[in-house]
Amino acid sequence: MRFIFMQKTKVQATGKYLRLSPLKVRRVLDQIRGKSYQEATMILNFMPYRPCKPILKIMKSAASNAEHNDGMNNSILTVKSAYADEGPTMKRFQPRAQGRAYPIHKPTCHITIVLG
Repeated sequence: MRFIFMQKTKVQATGKYLRLSPLKVRRVLDQIRGKSYQEATMILNFMPYRPCKPILKIMKSAASNAEHNDGMNNSILTVKSAYADEGPTMKRFQPRAQGRAYPIHKPTCHITIVLG
């Protein structure tokens, strides 16, 4: 009897309920999709946008999942897919003149990064 052990080819990490606009996060995710892990971390370290820090944190978490859970090496990892879904929108009101109220919508998003 022969046993064949298949190594997992994909690992993922998700950040949920992040106080970032999904549109602005997608703009950054488009830059790293398909790149190697080292190249993507380099890009995120030098981009001036606010979503870069949480995206980098999620990507490092996915790389740690790959290394510790599946024994994969960081040098062979690539960003297979990266996407941002809309989370719930926090609704607030700003008081305005003459007793009026102006609605404020504070978007949240869920970021998922899949490495393989």
